[in-house]
Amino acid sequence: MQIYRSLLAGTLIAAAACAAFAQEFPSRPVRIVVPSTPGGGLDVLARAVTPALTEKWKQQIVVDNRAGAGGIIGTEIVAKSAPDGHTLLLVTVGFVTNPFIYRRLPYSTPQDFTPITILGTTPNVLVAHPSLPVQRVKDLIALARDKPGQLAYASSGVGTGGHLSMELFRRMAHIEFIHVPYKGAGAATAAVVAGETQLLITAIGAAIPQIRTNRLRALAVTGTSRATVLPDVPTVAESGLPGYAAVGWYAMFGPGRMPKQLVNKIYSDVLGAIRRPNVATQIHTLGFDYGALPPDEFGRFVSKEMETWGPVIKEAGIHAE
Repeated sequence: MQIYRSLLAGTLIAAAACAAFAQEFPSRPVRIVVPSTPGGGLDVLARAVTPALTEKWKQQIVVDNRAGAGGIIGTEIVAKSAPDGHTLLLVTVGFVTNPFIYRRLPYSTPQDFTPITILGTTPNVLVAHPSLPVQRVKDLIALARDKPGQLAYASSGVGTGGHLSMELFRRMAHIEFIHVPYKGAGAATAAVVAGETQLLITAIGAAIPQIRTNRLRALAVTGTSRATVLPDVPTVAESGLPGYAAVGWYAMFGPGRMPKQLVNKIYSDVLGAIRRPNVATQIHTLGFDYGALPPDEFGRFVSKEMETWGPVIKEAGIHAE
């Protein structure tokens, strides 16, 4: 009985300490590590949210751009930081695909990180050069089967979201494409507009000008629902490939082993920030759909994403040193 009371007392003391720690956060400036260059989607989203968090936390927030090695450099910094919430990580889907693309990582995914929440998603669109005789996903699949290995798609690089999304499409449809990687989304889009390649999956915001001037044809959006800015364009799933979904997402993690009370506090404060009308409007203007998953639900989402992309990467033979 005495042992039981001692264990119970110890548990209560630990819980009280964690709760007090969460209430005191932050006690110094907070660093949000963005493992990409300034001006990209991650950076822009981070800077849209930080003013509201600065006001809430009454501490300086530093957006620290640490680009390089496919996001690994910045991600490693957070993995090796103290789990006190003062160093956070903002990443994209590359966080869950890098473990399958790179043979060695200086951290373990997801064990060395604590999932906090998704801040926003980016709807993507499958586009084709107007000369390609297809109007729908069903037409594209039929054409690819008639001309196996003759249709080429562009991407912004090996292992990028557009590359993997097209590989998932190819895998589910049981067809073959030629992959032509370019150095960046702008170059990939220009290649399709010029007719160098026929297909591309890219962010809607980047493709809209070409779609509206008929230099690209929108076949389908890649999410689970239609995009507000392209209401007449169906999803891939509803227009010929049931079950397909590939959405770009932007999410926040902390180092591993963060106290649950602290994680919940940060999640709650981030949710409050992105729900502010001025912040929500800014996020939409930037081409994002905002939304936050609770930490536990987000953790399950991360596991499901790894289960989705691992087989795609392995089958396609995508790897980097």
